[in-house]
Amino acid sequence: MLLFLNFGTMTDTVLAASAIPMALIGGIFALVLTGIPFSVSAAIGFVALFGISVMNGIIVIAYFNTLIDAGLERSAAVARAFSVKMRPVAMTCIVACVGLLPAALSTGIGSQVQKPLAVVVVGGSFLAPFLILIVMPVLIDLFSRRKAPVALARQLPAPAE
Repeated sequence: MLLFLNFGTMTDTVLAASAIPMALIGGIFALVLTGIPFSVSAAIGFVALFGISVMNGIIVIAYFNTLIDAGLERSAAVARAFSVKMRPVAMTCIVACVGLLPAALSTGIGSQVQKPLAVVVVGGSFLAPFLILIVMPVLIDLFSRRKAPVALARQLPAPAE
């Protein structure tokens, strides 16, 4: 509901939330790779991971919408949005990885509680930027209906033939 209030369209809401499965793949892969069973702690890690991934989706979709509203052509807006906003997306994921890496690698007393959460967040945050960079531009190009405002579209010069 908050995403819909932010974007105003269901399409943009779903596109921003489409980053969740991309992070989910990394979290599941990390659990399987480390042999850690799914637990309440891992579930809490997935909730945190979903928040991080939706924030990354919001960053990219909001900038894409800004570029379209400024009159940029659709494919150029997709390319520019991802080239400009991948650094903030990557930094968000790197900070989450670096912050929880000690907990993910811990073996001491109490690590049974914190380790599943950390492994999920580190695994999902590590893989998500790559999947977002590959999959989300295609999703935006296929499903976003946002177009330049009519007044701006009339001001733009016709393409040279």
